Amino acid sequence: MPDPQPTPSLIPRLQARVDQFLWQPGLAQAAPLRRVIVRVLQTVYAIARDLVGGDLTMRAMSLVYTTLLSLVPLLALSFSVLKAFGVHNHIRPTLETFLDPLGPKGAEITGQIIGFVENMRVGVLGALGLGLLVYTVISLLQKIEVAFNHVWHVQRPRPLAQRFSQYLSVLTVGPILVFAALGVTATLFSHRVVQTLADLQPLGTIVAIVGRLVPYLLVTGAFTFMYMFMPNTRVRLRPALTGGLIAAVLWQSVGWGFTAFVAGSTKYTAIYAGFAIVVLGMIWLYLNWLIVLIGSNIAFYSQHPDYLSTRKRKPQLSNRTKETLALLAFTWIGRHFQQSAPAWTADALARHLATPPSLLARLLETFVRRGLLVETGDDPPRYLPARALETITVKELLSTVRTAEDEYGFGASSLLRDEEVESLLARADSAVGDALGSRTLHDLASAPVPAEARERAAVFAS
Repeated sequence: MPDPQPTPSLIPRLQARVDQFLWQPGLAQAAPLRRVIVRVLQTVYAIARDLVGGDLTMRAMSLVYTTLLSLVPLLALSFSVLKAFGVHNHIRPTLETFLDPLGPKGAEITGQIIGFVENMRVGVLGALGLGLLVYTVISLLQKIEVAFNHVWHVQRPRPLAQRFSQYLSVLTVGPILVFAALGVTATLFSHRVVQTLADLQPLGTIVAIVGRLVPYLLVTGAFTFMYMFMPNTRVRLRPALTGGLIAAVLWQSVGWGFTAFVAGSTKYTAIYAGFAIVVLGMIWLYLNWLIVLIGSNIAFYSQHPDYLSTRKRKPQLSNRTKETLALLAFTWIGRHFQQSAPAWTADALARHLATPPSLLARLLETFVRRGLLVETGDDPPRYLPARALETITVKELLSTVRTAEDEYGFGASSLLRDEEVESLLARADSAVGDALGSRTLHDLASAPVPAEARERAAVFAS
């Protein structure tokens, strides 16, 4: 008598039900409201999956440590820039607003930080001291970029020269824009005309509502700028704005909750005594970075919804799919090169081929290393054939894909040698070579292209 089949446990059954509901077939033909609701639930599920996986929490904790080391140098550099414009006094109220959830101790911490900043005179640090100051601040921005690149599945950071110049631009121009926006907002709401309108109904109600919305708009703008600038990839405005808006609402909501938590945290004071405020400050800083990364995650899933159903953060391709993707990518790069059309960026080509950008980026980097492609100096870079297409055979391209990872130190040559196995593989390679013949990438790029594919390429490449 056969053994009875084991009953699936509760968690796998619930997982199967959730997957069946969230990724049901035919969703594209469903009603618009249903599609929106399911997409929101898919995003919530994906964010929860990433939080449980631990990557976001680990990187948020890493950023807390880096921020603690860089906070005073960052404020000192911003203080020096703002002092030249006479608006350095705005740093204290901004810092007080950020630390407001810590209660009365927040004002005390603000005073201590401002004291450190005022004592750190950039002009008397000397060349070495100023260099260390700038390096500490740039290391914070670099750490933030690494975290954002991880969220966006970007494998390669900015080049060193580009990183240095862009970071310094943010450090000098960023504080001016932020505090200019704060100053204009404060001046506008204190203007006599606005005060007069506030006394009139229903205009007074509208002015009050706008006054409450302005902080959200400023925070949303700051988050949106961060999501568009920090990742080393092209982030479209709409996904960045979506992530920025949700992150701003989360930040304000969590701030209210944390304020209530601090007000009732008498046990922490009893246990940690004077260190209680340090512990609470680190928790608040951690929550802030976690919210920033969650917003970036939302922006990523909004721009790349194909990642929502991926269980692993790094989706894997079969060898056959890698070869297909490589041939498609090189064929379209070759077509545009032959027709003098705009060269492809990695993001545009990924959207055209309907593949996750991170998977295509790894293939393109392999082709660049092997001398099959070259990158232009554009930002982001575009890709062109490194040799004449007539000299690149299909067999060479497929062989490059098959051996792409061998250059990192472990390949077929490291395995146990077996003459029978090696002979079998040699015959298989010979059969592939005979089947492909002398077919080159020029032959593929010169093949007729359906009108629909040409129109799709023109949209994405532009």
